[in-house]
Amino acid sequence: MNRFFTVIAAMFALLALQACNTVEGLGKDITKAGEKIEEVAKKK
Repeated sequence: MNRFFTVIAAMFALLALQACNTVEGLGKDITKAGEKIEEVAKKK
């Protein structure tokens, strides 16, 4: 029973870490898009 809880805890930890990487990647994509919009706005 103790091993079961350890496996479940490890799975939740992996999911949490994966979600953090996904959110970080999304933030980088949004930043890049914002930079491109700024470049276009400055050209006009």
